[in-house]
Amino acid sequence: MHSKDKEHSTITSSDQELVLSSLEPEQLAGLKKHLIPRRHLSGLEKFVLWSLRIYLLFMMAVVIYQVWSSLH
Repeated sequence: MHSKDKEHSTITSSDQELVLSSLEPEQLAGLKKHLIPRRHLSGLEKFVLWSLRIYLLFMMAVVIYQVWSSLH
């Protein structure tokens, strides 16, 4: 490559902003979207998450009972 070719291959931030501003909203969303793989949780992390789920269900039952008992 010549030094002249290297100058043309460099993309500046203003070039990148120009390209991003010329994209349609759907194209821009497609560029921003990238998949993030699921994280593998340890046993303790799974236990904590399941405990929070059970606690949430329990508290929902308590609130529903309190609302039901206050109406009757």
